[in-house]
Amino acid sequence: MSKELSEEGTRDVSAETCVKQKEIKKETRLGMSVKKDDDFGKWYSEVCIRGQLLSYYDVQGCYILKPSAIKVWNLIKAFFDAKIEKMGVEEHTFPLFVTPCALEKEKKHIEGFAPELAWVTKAGESELAVPLAIRPTSETIMYPHFSKEIRSYRDLPLKANQWVNVVRWEVSDPVPFIRSREFLWQEGHTAFATQAEADKEVLHILDLYSDVYEKLFAVPVIKGKKSENEKFSGGNYTTSVEAFIPSTGRGIQAATSHSLGQRFANMFDITFEDKEGHRSNVWQNSWGLSTRSIGVMVMTHGDDKGLVFPPLVAPVQVVVIPVPFIGADTKMIYEACEAVKATLHEAGFRAKEDNRDNYACGWKYSDSEQKGVPLRIEIGPRDLASNQVRMVRRDTGAKVDIPRGDLVERVRDVLGEIQRSLFDAAKTKLDNCIQVVETWDEFMEALSQKKLILAPWCDEVEVEELVKKRTKEETGGAAAKTLCAPLDQPELKDDTLCFASGKKATTWSYWGRSY
Repeated sequence: MSKELSEEGTRDVSAETCVKQKEIKKETRLGMSVKKDDDFGKWYSEVCIRGQLLSYYDVQGCYILKPSAIKVWNLIKAFFDAKIEKMGVEEHTFPLFVTPCALEKEKKHIEGFAPELAWVTKAGESELAVPLAIRPTSETIMYPHFSKEIRSYRDLPLKANQWVNVVRWEVSDPVPFIRSREFLWQEGHTAFATQAEADKEVLHILDLYSDVYEKLFAVPVIKGKKSENEKFSGGNYTTSVEAFIPSTGRGIQAATSHSLGQRFANMFDITFEDKEGHRSNVWQNSWGLSTRSIGVMVMTHGDDKGLVFPPLVAPVQVVVIPVPFIGADTKMIYEACEAVKATLHEAGFRAKEDNRDNYACGWKYSDSEQKGVPLRIEIGPRDLASNQVRMVRRDTGAKVDIPRGDLVERVRDVLGEIQRSLFDAAKTKLDNCIQVVETWDEFMEALSQKKLILAPWCDEVEVEELVKKRTKEETGGAAAKTLCAPLDQPELKDDTLCFASGKKATTWSYWGRSY
């Protein structure tokens, strides 16, 4: 007899079963083929595929999102919709196509997207009289409608949001979730009578995006303002939440909230009559979060075994696995597993029983780990006899036996601990990556160590362009750029100089390479 995955060595299986398990693993290639620190790019793609988040499609840069990814996206939607509905935001769905006439109205805006536009030029065998662009974003689709809907101050504020797909024909190498040609997102567009109302909303939405990452995904982010170079084209200013991936030393723009000022209102004639009878342009904002967020979560928490889901966004929070050893009452074990799953469902948990009889227990354990299920419950003959279950945490591998009567309370407590533990671990890693510098030499040294760099800056466009150029030339790799100036600014002394130009510094800004 040999032992299988048992702390006390009481879960016995035959040698023949172990041989079969090895054959199954070889046949299915269960388990990651590469470690996260050895080849991050290959590891990441493999985690997404083996974790059953997506499949590749025969159009490069487009992916089939599988049920697990859609479940995560729907959990985000439910969380975010509940927040913005309290703000009076109403859901719309606007058309997919944009006319060249609408694009022409905002020429500067669309110049930023021109290389990414996908065009429809034929319908069947007939050439279209006027080609249509597929939306890369919806300003030019929604704002003519705004112009018709808004007449007086009584029509304000107007707050619209939609959950849709967009197409940006990326020329760079695609990365699942992070950089794809078609992706899902929500985009909010709002109009106000005053700048003060609009500015207040920009920061409120930014706080909600921070909550999505930190409370749902257990991913720490930095709230900040983008540089003039990096802001939304045509906007007044852009705020963002920025994540950082320690394994690659790259920042990633996680979500954005833009102040558009009155420029779009002027272009699309979005005016209102105020209480005094005067006509004015509205003040506008736009804000968006995409399925890129799922990729950020995978990169942050995933390990050498596969996905690691924070419980609040886990498609399956608990998997119940029967452990039917030879000679045990298999029927009673399966019935106990079904009962435990039903109890957890009744208590509101997303639970699943893995009762497949063509896979060994060890295979199922590895499968659930690869899919990132936060908590595994095992029930074998000893558990049945003791009226208990064994719980195994995905994040730490810690095992504990608990009485069936305490099941719901203990599961709730452990899932909460996992959620907090994942955030704390990610926050510690982020904090350890932040390097404060004040000189160019310190900056380059920190960049070589894959740090998230906080540096004093003169906030000049030409200097940022110079930093990009110099870092690319001096390292022979990707250029560094500003990620954001944190809203929570450290003290900036009067005599502090810009690390890159030697001029008087006016702000602290985060710098680094980025996705």
